[in-house]
Amino acid sequence: MSTSLLAALLLASPATAQQPRRELTPHQRAIAAGYKALMLCEGQFGGGRTPEQVAALELTGIYPEYEALVAELPAASDWQDRSVSVPFAPNMPPRLAYWVPRFGCSLAPIGGKRVLPPLLHPNPSIPLPADSRPWPIGDAGIAPKPSKTLSAAIAAAFDPAVSKGRTTGVVVLRDGKLIAERYAEGFGPLVSNRTWSVAKSIAGTLIGIAVADGKLDPMKPAPVPEWRTPGDPRGAITLDQLLRMASGLGSDTAGNRTDAIYFGGTSVTEQAVDWPLVAPPGTTFRYANNDTLLAVRAFRSALADDNAYTGYPGDRLFRPLGMDHTTTGIDWQQNFVLSSQVWSTARDLARLGELWRNDGVWQGKRLLPEGWVKYMTTPSGPQPAGDGPGYGATLWLFGPKQGLPEGSYAAQGNRGQYIFVIPSAKLVVVRRGEDPAGNAFEAPRFVAEVLKALE
Repeated sequence: MSTSLLAALLLASPATAQQPRRELTPHQRAIAAGYKALMLCEGQFGGGRTPEQVAALELTGIYPEYEALVAELPAASDWQDRSVSVPFAPNMPPRLAYWVPRFGCSLAPIGGKRVLPPLLHPNPSIPLPADSRPWPIGDAGIAPKPSKTLSAAIAAAFDPAVSKGRTTGVVVLRDGKLIAERYAEGFGPLVSNRTWSVAKSIAGTLIGIAVADGKLDPMKPAPVPEWRTPGDPRGAITLDQLLRMASGLGSDTAGNRTDAIYFGGTSVTEQAVDWPLVAPPGTTFRYANNDTLLAVRAFRSALADDNAYTGYPGDRLFRPLGMDHTTTGIDWQQNFVLSSQVWSTARDLARLGELWRNDGVWQGKRLLPEGWVKYMTTPSGPQPAGDGPGYGATLWLFGPKQGLPEGSYAAQGNRGQYIFVIPSAKLVVVRRGEDPAGNAFEAPRFVAEVLKALE
């Protein structure tokens, strides 16, 4: 990397350790460095934000075991190469995240270098400009005039004393019309941030398109190539069970931490395929990133064409909907990390919610098979414990128990990402956030306040 071309950003904060801190293992240090590299890469080269803005939000309130080290590690950004490197050990190369057009930022494996996937084209401007076509396919003609009560409800979501979080964006659609929109400083209609587990619902949507293409059948065993060895009991796990978090697979965490893949540079096909069964498939609900990653692994296998696979999200979903500021993260072996690693804007996610609200029909054209949204929003098999929302096939199910109308549903993600659809009110509500750990935004309550303001 040429130092003459390097715009070096040494984002290092003084150690906050007045209190003793548990020493991290070398692997954990590498993951912390990868976390910082990836977030800075996406924030700058995908969202057009400054490193200081990213450090203030995306790199605070994170997993507590990493936060102090992430603050200390220096980071260097190369604006010509569109990459970020973060050193973590004197005897190892820095962790490297680099921008890949159409896919956002990708992490090199620990100790590895940049690996360029095929099918690249010249880097677009960052961020991409607004689409001059009318809403909803483009960004023109948007002039929301929310009522005082609706404005007040949305303003409360941006008040940390009220909302218990850090809201970065809100978009409200009523019958497809954008009726309210607001952003925090440093964000805006064209600024993307990580969707976290909202990506799972995007994965479920893409798989629905593949079902319409005749490539997949959710009721048949998921075509995961690594499970095809005779005698492997995981070969009986259906795609439906993966989409419903009912695979019966175990992992070394509670199920929703996949640090080695998300931030360690380990590929989906190196790790996610290896977990053993701990319960018969279809008998237990266990929320797990791995189930979605494996469903998308099956999707890649079913397409049997990596060119078609890498182009599928953009060609079949994002561009038809005008989701021009959405990218699907890809690992160094070209697997989509579609359980979390998608970056998108509030407007783009509102477009997706409107697609669901209209049963997979967009601007008069059917993109999803008839009934697929009903499939995504119908509970089947084991359900989450407690009185919280239920689970369909990659969408969470809400109703009167959560203070919302019957038939409401949502995509949800870490740090406060939500797409709520209230079919009975023809309503889509998107809330984006960068909430610190432990400060949970009360999304159903917020949506109920929006509904009240619209009465």
